[in-house]
Amino acid sequence: MVNGYAGKLLRVFLDEKKAKEENLNLDDLRKYIGGAGYGAKLLYDEVKEGIDPISPKNKLIFATSPLTMNAIPGGGSIELCFKSPLTNGWGESRCGGDFGPEVRKAGYDFIIIEGKADQPVYLIINDGKVSIKPADHLKGKTVTEKIEKIKNDLSDSDFKVMCIGPGGENLVKYATVMFGGRAAGRCGAGAVMGSKNLLAIAVKGTNKITPAKPEEFKKAVRVAMKVVKENPNTAAFKERGTIGDMPGIDVEGDFPTKNWQSNSWGKGDEIYNYFSHNNLIKNNMCYRGCPVACGRIVQVKNGPYKTPVHEGAEYESMAAFTAFVLNENVDAAVNSTYWCNEYGIDTISAGASIAFAMECYEKGILNQNDVDGLDLTWGNAEVLPILVKKIALRDGIGSLLADGVKQAAQKLGNGSEEFAIHGKGLEAPAHDPRSGKALAITYGTANRGMCHIHPLEGMAYDSGKKDFGMMKYGVPDPLTVDRWEEKGKGKIVKILQDGLIVPDILSTCKFLMYIGLTLDNYAEMLSAITNWDIDGKELLKIGERVINLQRLFNIREGFTHKDDLLPERMRGLPKFGDYKDEKKCVIKDYEGMLNEYYEAREWDKQTGKPLPEKLHDLDIT
Repeated sequence: MVNGYAGKLLRVFLDEKKAKEENLNLDDLRKYIGGAGYGAKLLYDEVKEGIDPISPKNKLIFATSPLTMNAIPGGGSIELCFKSPLTNGWGESRCGGDFGPEVRKAGYDFIIIEGKADQPVYLIINDGKVSIKPADHLKGKTVTEKIEKIKNDLSDSDFKVMCIGPGGENLVKYATVMFGGRAAGRCGAGAVMGSKNLLAIAVKGTNKITPAKPEEFKKAVRVAMKVVKENPNTAAFKERGTIGDMPGIDVEGDFPTKNWQSNSWGKGDEIYNYFSHNNLIKNNMCYRGCPVACGRIVQVKNGPYKTPVHEGAEYESMAAFTAFVLNENVDAAVNSTYWCNEYGIDTISAGASIAFAMECYEKGILNQNDVDGLDLTWGNAEVLPILVKKIALRDGIGSLLADGVKQAAQKLGNGSEEFAIHGKGLEAPAHDPRSGKALAITYGTANRGMCHIHPLEGMAYDSGKKDFGMMKYGVPDPLTVDRWEEKGKGKIVKILQDGLIVPDILSTCKFLMYIGLTLDNYAEMLSAITNWDIDGKELLKIGERVINLQRLFNIREGFTHKDDLLPERMRGLPKFGDYKDEKKCVIKDYEGMLNEYYEAREWDKQTGKPLPEKLHDLDIT
């Protein structure tokens, strides 16, 4: 076995209530490494075309890599790979925290969950000893309650627990898998886990991973840590977190408002100031040893939206429950995101689904009887936590919204499809592609759908002027590129995507690359721990290979060129707000940008399929 890996894959057969260990494919490890790379290879090979994502035939893969460890910057993470119930295509979600490193200490690099238990169960992994226990006593409990009960069952608080909430049990199609206050939040991993009657996984391990070259590994880690600690963005990120960007995002026209009817609101500064003075308690690290600690510990201390002290209220969550729905009550937004986490549903998709429902209500497509007598007027703060609970429990109108905006619009019709804002079925996050045209292409072509992580390289390149150390691979200096220019963005995005998927392949935190780590930093650490001779250029090639394999998964499921298109509302002038300049707000030739991207990728311009020569070049068989 290659140094740096725990060396085993654990395959769990829930229908038989048994598990077995398997060796890893060494050739595939070198080509795909781990995380969303090796996970994509496993999913492509093992999940058959056309299966129902919430049937026992789907598989849920927990994937790590040699760099999933607390010792390295960003190393506390795990990737979940599956067929998504929202998109019916490639599904992937990352969760920060100590769970990933603990899986490796327990003796495994990957866990594959397959089949379906005949009753609710939870999985226990303790240094290679695996058991499956009944979980009837966990049914209907919140995430916090489940974790507490499991640790009491085991009489051991050292176990690391990932679990679903009621949202996953009720097959909400954007249900999450939670590690405390951290979420594998997008694409519906919680629904897949719930469909298998698996409520939780508890892991504990004491094994140590030995680097092939211990001294070289320590040196590479020190260099990477120095890069992060000395970068001026680190202190700002630690102090303000992701939500600290809200005022600037609003000013730049990157703040989707009223279900994307505008790209600015003028309330971003007000929301952040209230939050930082009234709700924020301290910053927080999601795993031991993180040099950034961008998380937030928050609370609503008094009033009707009072909450316990909890982790949460990141930018995306707060934008979804403020600007998306025109809500100015910050306490209500914090409360709603708290309950999303406790019930185990994605804050972005939940907020977007509520915004969609409010527009349907405004237009008369939904009436008060349809929405259980609630008042879904824009900005009604009181209804937000009520709808969160209804969605999680699939109660009344919540059952419609629990399927996501694409599927809800297909059921409602009456023109609602025009304002169901999604990409490939995944609800759009709180960044506007009109604010920088590279973001438009990354939104449209992201394999898991329109998400808040994979496309951000386009936004950060255009508006943040970050090159991620990618200029050596052909990306122009961002300081010389007009953020609103469309021509040339397709090629730029292709290279950025190939590089910025590497943290997902390594199952590490992508934010560390935004802060300053480069492909060379990752290559040095990976080479030292595995004894591979690998450099940044090869990592870029591996990134390209993984993107193409994920693309093939989607094509096999029937995805075409049309699934790379953006909703019309995202491309035109906002209906209100400060941004009326066509250059800044209108995407004039999206098809032209997409064709340029396809050409750079060597994909067929009519179908979006990778050309045979490209697959041969990437050694994809």
